[in-house]
Amino acid sequence: MNLTSDPWIPIVWQDGRAGKVSLKDAFLRGEEIRDLAVRPHERIALMRLLICVAQAALDGPKDRADWLTCANRLPEAAAAYLDQWVHAFELLGDGQRFLQVEGLRPVRAGGDDEGNSVSKMDLALATGNTSTLFDNAGGGRRSFSSAEVALMLLTFQNFSPGGLIGDVSWHGQRMGRSSNHAPCVIKALAHALVKGDTLGRGLHLNLLTQEATRRREVKWGQPLWERPPTSPSDRDSIQNATATYLGRLVPLARLVWLGNHDDLILGNGPTYEGYPHWREATATIVRKVRNDTEERVTLAASVSKSTWREIPAVSVIERAGGDPLGGPLALQNLSSEESCEIWVGALIADKAKPIDAIESVYFLPAAMFTDPGRGRYEAGVRSAEAWNARLGKAIAKYRRELKDEIEGDQWKRGAKVKHKAATHYWTAVEQNVSDLLAVVDKPELLHSDGSDSGGDDWHQTAWGRALRYAARSAYDLACPHKTPRQLKAYALGLKALFEERPAVAANADDLPDTEAPNA
Repeated sequence: MNLTSDPWIPIVWQDGRAGKVSLKDAFLRGEEIRDLAVRPHERIALMRLLICVAQAALDGPKDRADWLTCANRLPEAAAAYLDQWVHAFELLGDGQRFLQVEGLRPVRAGGDDEGNSVSKMDLALATGNTSTLFDNAGGGRRSFSSAEVALMLLTFQNFSPGGLIGDVSWHGQRMGRSSNHAPCVIKALAHALVKGDTLGRGLHLNLLTQEATRRREVKWGQPLWERPPTSPSDRDSIQNATATYLGRLVPLARLVWLGNHDDLILGNGPTYEGYPHWREATATIVRKVRNDTEERVTLAASVSKSTWREIPAVSVIERAGGDPLGGPLALQNLSSEESCEIWVGALIADKAKPIDAIESVYFLPAAMFTDPGRGRYEAGVRSAEAWNARLGKAIAKYRRELKDEIEGDQWKRGAKVKHKAATHYWTAVEQNVSDLLAVVDKPELLHSDGSDSGGDDWHQTAWGRALRYAARSAYDLACPHKTPRQLKAYALGLKALFEERPAVAANADDLPDTEAPNA
């Protein structure tokens, strides 16, 4: 199978039909393709590959003026480039292979019960540390098509969690059994991409210019297939693969050699450093205070905090020469007063074990990319957090009245009730984020007289009403009110919930910690 000409990339056509395309068709028919039809981590890996091919084919764009005009010539340029490097995109066979290395040998035979199954490269299947809860075929031999293996290999090289790995030698040098995270899963990195209405438009929106990389003193480099490492002592090629823009887009975090569609040799590959040693183009850099010291870190995805609450950080456009804060570097391609769709996704791992894959899509008005717009959004988020805090206090008052929130098991039961209510609340609130974005776009919605000045009144907006309804619904779920005692406690708790409008805290640190997982 050759990835340039054989269909393997799952997509949705503009008319809604599902299909698969080759790398060349992804470019030549990009305007006919509505979107990729893959899981979150697969989307990130595929977009990195497509962007890498595009940037290498264009050898640019050089600067913003070049970026504005390169979209029309990209399909043919990419097709010609792939024809030139077609030999490097073979999945099996003799000679150079895609994301694989020659000279790989297992140090000793044996291993776990599944041997060296190709299924190890699918992070959602029950293999090794991954649970068998939703995969009853775990522990058995599996067969995969060439298209499936190609997508698994690409995604695995981007997202393989660190941990113990098979002991292999590469041209006679042992690589060791300990491995680090692949670059896209380091610190649960939240990746953000600018979406287009077609795959072709989306690719163009996410291209970086050579000028932008030079400003950050980042080496442009070469794609891995143009300069593949040939051995552990090939330091220059490994440096290109791990410390240049094009080299890292399609990484070689694991040494792989496929025997067929069922078996492989797998070992530890080159080390990819995370931030601050390297800033991924899709990362968001935020401020964090730890031990009274402010530092810059990458925004991490979380199963306990929904992405919509982090959109203000993602929507900051980083400025050259300033504080290195902001969302994906591709936001710099947007013109002033231009709205866009942002896709945010990640694979979250706990040490060597994948935990969850998440993704969200948001349509952001142009005002979201300004300081006043982000300020309104952040105030709306704080309003939601304030209602959540009041919900916790109302439930506590209800349970105290019933004398059911004291020590021991009663206290634990009360914590579980609050947890359940907070989960319900945040799930309901997330369905109404569009109402918050409407306020960002039209600040006059905050004022009863329709002006854009004066004090803010979140209570009267659709967002404020949604928060009130979600808090009441969660309170009703957590606090039964059938018996006379329950009714009395319910009324007291309800009074605590609604006796006054919740004040919007200056920042999230001013609020009690009542957040629930999956919030």
